[in-house]
Order: sequence, then C-alpha cells, then structure tokens
Amino acid sequence: MTIYTVTYNGPFGFIKPWTAVRDELTFSQQFLTPSIIEGIRQKLQVEKILRHKLSFSLFDKQQEQTRPKLIKKPGHNFSILTRGVLLDPVLTLGFQTREDANKAFEQHVCLCRNEDILLPDKRLGIKEMPEDEFNKLEGFELIFTEADEGFMVGYNRFNDFEPMYGRLEITDGAIREKPL
Repeated sequence: MTIYTVTYNGPFGFIKPWTAVRDELTFSQQFLTPSIIEGIRQKLQVEKILRHKLSFSLFDKQQEQTRPKLIKKPGHNFSILTRGVLLDPVLTLGFQTREDANKAFEQHVCLCRNEDILLPDKRLGIKEMPEDEFNKLEGFELIFTEADEGFMVGYNRFNDFEPMYGRLEITDGAIREKPL
C-alpha cells in the first residue's frame, strides 16, 4: 500500500492527557488517541488519516492555574496542575490519497490546544512511500485496537465517550537527541 505523508513541526505541542491526574504521574502524552486523530481529520477536512508518527526532543513540565467554570468569585478555588509539553514535536500524518495529502499540506494542525500550532514542513513537501518505509519513520504511534488487543487510552469524545484502546509502537529516535 502507498502512503502519502505530510510532516508537521513546531516549537512545542500539548497533548491532552486522558487521566484525571493530568499526566503529572502517568506521562501518557507520547501518543495520539483515536479521538485526537479524529479531531485532526475533521480540522483538515480529509477522508481518512491512515497512520501517524510523533517524535519530540524534550518533555517539559509546566504549571497551569485552573478554576472550575461554575465558581465565579476571583481568588477562590484555584488549583495548580502540572502539564507536560512536547518540545520540538514532529508529527507525520499518512493519507490514502494525494488529494487528502494536498489538503493537509496547506493547513496547520493542533495537538489539542489551539495555541500549540504545528505547521507543515514545506522543505519536505508531500512524500509518497510504501507502508514498510512508513513503519521505519521515527516516533511513537498508537495502533488503534479492540479492548482485548491493547490498553485503554481514554474515552472517545466523538463516539459517545466509548472507551478507546491501542497498542503503542515506538521506533528508534522517537525522542530525538537534538532539536530540529
């Protein structure tokens, strides 16, 4: 099978952790869940994202102040959480058709928060490659599975909050030694 790829990068990216502990203890941010991929697919308005690979150079912890939406009094019920941010993320998306790759190449993506934008790498352009070559690309990839074949990775907000499952595949260079 031929895969048409578009590679995105940027200075940082935040992947919304699926755990209640906000990733402070679990470090679940190295992979993109089915609902994240579906959100990116909808944003790009493409038919299907076949595959994806995500790599980065560092994982940085940043603190964020939060307040429940229902509490309106300033200075009350704030909390501090620590979130992980990927530095220098590189995301390669694989598409079935050149048309979808062309659409994707003209747009930016977000890994979950609108301020964390990744842009298509214009130097690389759209690459056409066989699936076995895509398998060798550096990065983390969650292969989406059924419950009995993988571990739970969260709840799908696009599908009535059904549990999502996957198997994590990691290739050399998933965490790069040097920034791009």
